[in-house]
Amino acid sequence: MPFITVQIAKGHSVEKKRELAKAITDALVTTMGTKPEWVTVHIDEFERENWAVGGQLHIDKHAGRHIEKGV
Repeated sequence: MPFITVQIAKGHSVEKKRELAKAITDALVTTMGTKPEWVTVHIDEFERENWAVGGQLHIDKHAGRHIEKGV
């Protein structure tokens, strides 16, 4: 039974997370031959202020770029 953890920044809509879970599940079914009901996808969200690339916080580097409307 595959258990997949995906780490993403907060701010994505529930619909986008549904699409992500479906795509991951479909990929495992196709490549591993597992049954969809055996696949568990855990989405671990983190604050952009807790993520830095190249010494710069992501929240500063891409201010407002990733915010989805309706979240």
